[in-house]
Formats: sequence, structure tokens, C-alpha cells
Amino acid sequence: MHRILVGKPEGKRPLGRPRRRWEDNIKMDFREVGGGGEWMELAQDRDRWRALVNTVIHFRVPLSAGNVLTSCRSS
Repeated sequence: MHRILVGKPEGKRPLGRPRRRWEDNIKMDFREVGGGGEWMELAQDRDRWRALVNTVIHFRVPLSAGNVLTSCRSS
């Protein structure tokens, strides 16, 4: 136990900027759709959170992608 508390970690950190965390992605999406306030408070209300998620999904998917998917099904 003493070695864990006093010892130094071995190995090297990866180069470059740190990876984005899940929370960073949520904050970025929230800003893109113009969300005001705190996203954690919004997540407490399931209906409002679901509406935000659907907005982000539709914001990210171009309309032409939907046309491609429906044309694949009909063939």
C-alpha cells in the first residue's frame, strides 16, 4: 500500500491533446443547438432531455442522408 501512495507511475503519457470526454461532447452539442443554462439540470427532466437529444440528432444528420436510406429500402 505504501508503494502505491508514494511511488511514481511508470510509462509515458500519450502525445497530443487530451481525448475528448463524454461530458465535453455533451457540452459542445448543447452549445451548438443554443441550449441555455446547465445541461445537467436539463438532463433531470426526461422529456426535455429527450427533446434535446432528438434536436441534436436531427441537427447532425443531413437531409440527403435520409433520402439515401429510404431509397435503399425500396430497392
